[in-house]
Amino acid sequence: MNEHQENVVDELEQKISPLFSIYEIQEHEGRIYFFGSPKKDIKSIYEELWSVFSQKGFEFSMKYDLGEHVLVASPFAPVKERRWINVVLMIATFFTTMLVGSLLYGADIENNPSSVLQGIPFSIAIMTVLGAHEAGHYFVAKKHGMQTSLPYFIPFPSLIGTMGAIIKHRGPIPGRKALFDVGVSGPLIGLIASVIVTVIGLLQPPLQFTPKEGAIALGIPPLFEFIMSFFPIPDSSAMNPIAFAGWAGMLVTALNLIPAGQLDGGHVLRAMIGEKASLVSAVLPAVLFFIGAYLIIFMKTDGFMWIFWSALLLFFSAGGHPRPLNDDIPLDSKRMVIGILTFVLGLLCITPVPFQML
Repeated sequence: MNEHQENVVDELEQKISPLFSIYEIQEHEGRIYFFGSPKKDIKSIYEELWSVFSQKGFEFSMKYDLGEHVLVASPFAPVKERRWINVVLMIATFFTTMLVGSLLYGADIENNPSSVLQGIPFSIAIMTVLGAHEAGHYFVAKKHGMQTSLPYFIPFPSLIGTMGAIIKHRGPIPGRKALFDVGVSGPLIGLIASVIVTVIGLLQPPLQFTPKEGAIALGIPPLFEFIMSFFPIPDSSAMNPIAFAGWAGMLVTALNLIPAGQLDGGHVLRAMIGEKASLVSAVLPAVLFFIGAYLIIFMKTDGFMWIFWSALLLFFSAGGHPRPLNDDIPLDSKRMVIGILTFVLGLLCITPVPFQML
């Protein structure tokens, strides 16, 4: 064992000792074995020590073998990050959102190509909202010792010039606490960014456009409407594109909080109620389909978004939800309250018909 390894072992031993009485340490083929006896409940020890081991580059497991308790530190398999992909996608998304933003500002790109630069404020606003969402996931995952990638922005010719951003989680989920914190952090931080961007946008001069065929009418969610009540904006058709970026951020938050499968809401609900969350995931696609059908057939309005999302949820829910390594310790009451409030905030960020063609 070289000097660096000895230092790592010493640091781990200091962290372990208050929870686990060590009487022998062995090292074999990169793995470190700590033999001893637990001072606390084994499940609690597992949850407390997972991030400690992860920060040192080790996966953590516990076993009881031949009458001995053993903590095993196994080095993570190195993952080579191709960060140039993150950079290229971020630059591409900046340009696609800038293009959409310039159109929102009324730029005549065909006759004056340089007018596309008018869309820069919108691009910065929408990427800030989406980036804040993913940054919330990223930093909280790192705090819990989980392996995760940098955000991947997705350029796409959509209503806002992007399909959002994602990060990749690698390796296991330590426990319900980590699952909840990572799942809830993105929507909450993204929503805070959306509110800030909305306020900034509503402080800007409104842009009044005459509605015409093919234009899109926005449904104003309760939270956005509450914020608008403090500003002298006549209606949503006069909304500045920066405020529209805040509106889009609220919609993204609401959709991500649908409590199904691998969506953020699915992670949060799984952490809150355990395996019972799979029943909700199974039922929600049908619920959204009937909401969409009701809007189309009875309300004579646009409900195709909900039908689309019902199909999308079948995909998100098909593989089930990964089981945390320590799935037996329930969430504390504080996190349960935060979870409920988060779902309420999600409902305040959406309307039955978020947008429709005029």
